[in-house]
Amino acid sequence: MSSWYLLLATGMLLTIGGALWRVWRGPDQADRMMAAQLVGSGGVATILLLAAATQEWAMLDVALVLALLAALAAIAFVKSVRGSGRGDPEDDAQPDAAQADEAP
Repeated sequence: MSSWYLLLATGMLLTIGGALWRVWRGPDQADRMMAAQLVGSGGVATILLLAAATQEWAMLDVALVLALLAALAAIAFVKSVRGSGRGDPEDDAQPDAAQADEAP
């Protein structure tokens, strides 16, 4: 069974390699960020498969940290793309609606 896990982990590493190519050659920032998210997800999957294959359950903590870092990277990307540096577009919509009510 562990050889099956190792074969799947090898396939996930090939997927990560394709995503790294897209990060390097991506035509747009959003494409690069989506590929970086794929690297994070593929990395988590690879670590989980390796943990199951080798029975080293401490690697689950590493997979959890990598998943959290991938989520934080997505949040940082969204905040960097917005001009104001804030990430919640709903906060911007509420003051505009209040100003529209006050206008004659």
